[in-house]
Amino acid sequence: MLELRGISLAELSRRVDVSVVNLSVLKNNRGRAIRFTTLTRLCEELQCSPGDLFEIQT
Repeated sequence: MLELRGISLAELSRRVDVSVVNLSVLKNNRGRAIRFTTLTRLCEELQCSPGDLFEIQT
């Protein structure tokens, strides 16, 4: 999504007020949880739905 929108991780961090470190954890599939408020801000900024950002891995 970042690449599609032409936004860097640092810029997204500034726009949604979430640290670059926390966004990096999510981006690299190391996150274990995400707050709904954070997910909402990410989706609003990237103009997408949660399903565009995450997938279930089994």
